[in-house]
Amino acid sequence: MYKHDGMKLKERINIAQVSRGRMPLILDGDPGHDDAMAWMLAASADIFDIKAVTTVAGNKDLENINRNALRICTLFGIDAPIASGAAKPMYGRVITGGDFHGVSGLDGADLPEADRELSEMPAVELMAKVLRESRQPVTIVSTGALTNTGILLEAYPELKPKIRQISIMGGGIRNGNWTPAAEFNILVDPEAADIVFRSGIPIWVSPLDVTEKALIYPADRERFRSAGSRLAEIIGGWLDFFGSRHEGMGWEGSPMHDPNAVMCLYKPEIYTVKDVYIRIECSGEYTRGAMIADFGDSEHYNARVLMDLDREKFVEELLAAEERYR
Repeated sequence: MYKHDGMKLKERINIAQVSRGRMPLILDGDPGHDDAMAWMLAASADIFDIKAVTTVAGNKDLENINRNALRICTLFGIDAPIASGAAKPMYGRVITGGDFHGVSGLDGADLPEADRELSEMPAVELMAKVLRESRQPVTIVSTGALTNTGILLEAYPELKPKIRQISIMGGGIRNGNWTPAAEFNILVDPEAADIVFRSGIPIWVSPLDVTEKALIYPADRERFRSAGSRLAEIIGGWLDFFGSRHEGMGWEGSPMHDPNAVMCLYKPEIYTVKDVYIRIECSGEYTRGAMIADFGDSEHYNARVLMDLDREKFVEELLAAEERYR
């Protein structure tokens, strides 16, 4: 049951969005082309203060993920400690995305070599340190499996009040994408996702229902490349590679999943949102990792779910983020 200081979900999330100064963030993910675009948006928007970056296996194995994270943070000048996270789920077998994002996990452009190193602290310890030391409650943005956050909540339950909200890309109300029932990020570690959704912490969910509408078309890709800068060349290369993967599957554009988990905090007005009671299926033979949503149980709502968006404004905000780097 969703309870937090006697307030309903809507009241709690509205308060969560009100912050004096910049919103402290932990970026947790498995980059990934769309993770990289999400991190670009977070790093360029003046309302955010990135306190830490943590990695988790998913799109590729953890070694590749860590290398990509270091290079992305170098590219975008993210000046925050970067910590290696979970190489496997809390329970169950390891699932990775294979070569969908290419051999490196971020194919399509040559990135600068990293000018920084991983923190000596593991991800969960770094997350706990950030929470303890922050004067304001911290927002966790998770664009991969929820393993690190699940472990954090289990190991440090006393730190829950220091978490303002958790914004995730994951799940699908209508359908999955890795199985008919399950979206990849939730399927990788459904037990961790279950811990998060039972935590009582305000949660924003960017499911496939909205992210599959956040399409980048070929004409959009040319707009990202048009500046002629080195960064524009890199982003154009990423989008070309990611677009070719989806167009080979019959898509007219490529869904830009992960930036929605940042965009909904930055520009919530571009989304149609519904309050939902969500549970995660952990044991079904055919439904493991499924996101089960009840739109009618208003007494137990535990998540604010993005259901639709203004695609053109979404693209314009990503272009504006790129422009801020020029």
